Amino acid sequence: MTDSLAFPVNGLKLQLLKDDPARLARRLDARVEGPSGQTEARRVAQKFENLFLSQMLEHMTAGIKTNGPFGGGQGEQVFRSLLNQEYAGSIEKRGGIGLADGVYRQILKLQQV
Repeated sequence: MTDSLAFPVNGLKLQLLKDDPARLARRLDARVEGPSGQTEARRVAQKFENLFLSQMLEHMTAGIKTNGPFGGGQGEQVFRSLLNQEYAGSIEKRGGIGLADGVYRQILKLQQV
């Protein structure tokens, strides 16, 4: 077993248990500061909201049963999952539910500490 955990973040590997925390914070701050970092933070926040909406829609539609000769089966389960992902994308593109804005503000706030 190794004495560190590596996670890729924008092409940057974080050696969590080995590296100095202050040095890691400086490296991450350099990635987030400026317009490109804020754009990346916004993109991540929107992806998080999209994922949240997709999961919420999955749970909402999990109990829906279909009738008739063309309903049900494995194909419909896959299709329904893809449809829920597209619905989530549409909701997020039209302004979402406000979750991305809150996540974006928190990302920026955490990076300023």
